[in-house]
Amino acid sequence: MPRVSTRKPRTKAPADESAVESSEQKIEGAAQAAAVEAPPAPEPALQPPSKPIEPTNDGDAKFEEREERRGYQRDKIAASMNIAKLQGMQMSELNAMAREYGVENFGTMRKHEVIFHILQKNAERAGVLFSEGVLEILPEGFGFLRSQSFNYLPCPEDIYISPSQIRRFDLQTGNLVAGQIRPPKEKEKFFALLKVEAVDTEEPDKAKEKTHFDNLTPLFPNKRFILETAADELSTRVLDLVCPIGKGSRGLIVAPPRTGKTVLMQKVANAILKNNPETYLFILLIDERPEEVTDMERSCKGAEVISSTFDEPPERHVQVAEMVIEKAKRMVEHKRDVVILLDSITRLARAYNTIQPHSGKILSGGVDANALHKPKRFFGAARNIEEGGSLTIMATALVDTGSRMDEVIFEEFKGTGNMEVHLDRALVDRRIFPSINIERSGTRKEELLYHPDEYNRVVILRRALTGVPPVEAMELMLGKLKKTKSNIEFLLNMSVG
Repeated sequence: MPRVSTRKPRTKAPADESAVESSEQKIEGAAQAAAVEAPPAPEPALQPPSKPIEPTNDGDAKFEEREERRGYQRDKIAASMNIAKLQGMQMSELNAMAREYGVENFGTMRKHEVIFHILQKNAERAGVLFSEGVLEILPEGFGFLRSQSFNYLPCPEDIYISPSQIRRFDLQTGNLVAGQIRPPKEKEKFFALLKVEAVDTEEPDKAKEKTHFDNLTPLFPNKRFILETAADELSTRVLDLVCPIGKGSRGLIVAPPRTGKTVLMQKVANAILKNNPETYLFILLIDERPEEVTDMERSCKGAEVISSTFDEPPERHVQVAEMVIEKAKRMVEHKRDVVILLDSITRLARAYNTIQPHSGKILSGGVDANALHKPKRFFGAARNIEEGGSLTIMATALVDTGSRMDEVIFEEFKGTGNMEVHLDRALVDRRIFPSINIERSGTRKEELLYHPDEYNRVVILRRALTGVPPVEAMELMLGKLKKTKSNIEFLLNMSVG
């Protein structure tokens, strides 16, 4: 059957249709009449506006201003910047650069803030940014590149490294990482690493082939650092004869207050830098005075001086020490000879004791039973490596300070090293330098460090000075050394028998 629709057709009132038609006719008639009465005028010639066209609203104004500023920045020459070089500049140089880049109020900013704003201005010019630094991996899995110029202190311009990059290149805390970086995006605070271009100054893939430090084979030191430099440098000449320093030695400089340990460390550092330029030297100053840090930096050119002064919190002391020892381990993994001069291990142990959670077992002097484990690991990292390379640590230990804690710390470290230098207060009172107590100082397995003929002469010297009071022994030895130009000449002129 055909389908029947029940919908009724829509109907319109005739009155409405006539009203619509009449209104349309009126409009058309009015338009035509206007066209007849007013003929079109000729179009005027185009002329440039006398002043810029005003935007229609505030949003357009801000957009045009922003685009104009971006175009102005793009027109300027963009530079390739290395953050590590910026961090090593003086404030006067940074202020001049900030003025050139148009940084506002740079006179009231700290050094980190000036560097950060310079990097942002250069990024607006589409400049390429590079950076390098020592990696510190945090417990959350990501890491940052810390700067040597700021003693590895967290800074606003530190470079963020993602966990995926750390896993891909097998990076560890202490690796020296370099690469191209990008400025922070929205809701980001730090610059980020785009590409890892070098790890420990090598190709990233090649750096992965190294053996981990804990898997290397430790040996007794069998090569010596020759400290003798000049005939009038008697301190280093005495050290070569009394307690030689081997590559991989773990030595203690046991010193009462004001006995010349800092000056002795400076002379040892300069001797190592002069006679062994291939050796990388750290000077780690913990809980020291700021003026001593400046003096050490100016006296030991070529060494990496890292410090945490006495006005820093204990957590800072610990962080600096751990960054230095991890960086040294990574360098030893690449078969390099590394030396760390630490002043002092007593204050470092105090810092570990302060931040150590209480275990309930307190030794005499207020030392927690578990607090000395990590400083012992630091000191115990010194070793001579069979596969190549060595890590030498010379640390000062404070005694006769009137503190029971210092005595306990020294007793814990006594015997853990393979070399000890004892400084004597009686020699300092007589103004005899170096103030080394010859009878109490010495090196284990020193026969591995000397030539056989040289060792026989040193044994005879030891026997001759045994039982002689420290003051007379040092005066006698210094008098003989002043008459000769070298230690070899001194030993050859020494009467045998």
